[in-house]
Amino acid sequence: MKTFVVIGLGQFGTAVALELSRLGHEVLALDEHEDAVQEIADEVTHAVTGDARDPAVLRALGVRNYDCAVVAVGGDIGGSALITLNLKEQGVKRVICKAQSDVHQKMLMKIGADRVVFPEYDMGLKVAQGLSSSSVLNFIELSEDYGIVETEPPASWRGRTIQELNVRAKYKVNLIAVRKDGAEEFNVTPGPDTRIEPGDTVVAVGRTEDINHLQDL
Repeated sequence: MKTFVVIGLGQFGTAVALELSRLGHEVLALDEHEDAVQEIADEVTHAVTGDARDPAVLRALGVRNYDCAVVAVGGDIGGSALITLNLKEQGVKRVICKAQSDVHQKMLMKIGADRVVFPEYDMGLKVAQGLSSSSVLNFIELSEDYGIVETEPPASWRGRTIQELNVRAKYKVNLIAVRKDGAEEFNVTPGPDTRIEPGDTVVAVGRTEDINHLQDL
C-alpha cells in the first residue's frame, strides 16, 4: 500500500482519489471547499478542508510523510505552482501536477514537479487511437511509456501458437491473456501451445509505442 495526497477535488482530482482508494491505497483528499470534501469523505482515508497554498496547512497534515502528491488544481495556474513549490519544499518525494498548457507545464517542471499531465489532451489521444483502429477494444495507461491493450489479434498471428509467434522477442510485448471466440472469460495463463484463431481477443502489456505497432501487422 502506498500513501497519496490529492489536492483539488474537481472531476480529475476526485476521480484520482477515488480510484487510488479503490485500489487499496491510503488517500488524503484536500480541497478548500467543504462541500467537495464532504462528498468524498466516506470514500477515502482522510478528507480535509484547507488551503494548500498555505505551507502551514500542509505541514500540519504531515504531507512530507506521503509517497506522492497529486496537484489537481490546474485551473488556477498560480495556485498550482505555489502548491507544487510548497510540497517540494516540505520534502514530498513525488509530485504529479495537472496542467492547462505548455507554458503551465514548463512552469511546474521548473519548480520541481516530477510529472505533469494533461488529462483532457491524454483522453483525446486515447479516443482518437480507438477511433482509428477498430481492433482496439480497451487501453489502460500504466505510466507515460507503458500500457495494457485488449485487442483483436493482428491478422499475421491467426492460426499460430504463442510459441510460434515468439511475441516477446519479435514484438517486444508480453501476451498475458487470451479469450477464445465465444468464451466469456479470459485465460490469464495461456500456454505456449495456445493457438490464436480468428475471433479471439488478446491482452498484451508493453511500451505504448510497441503496442501501437501491433496494429500495423
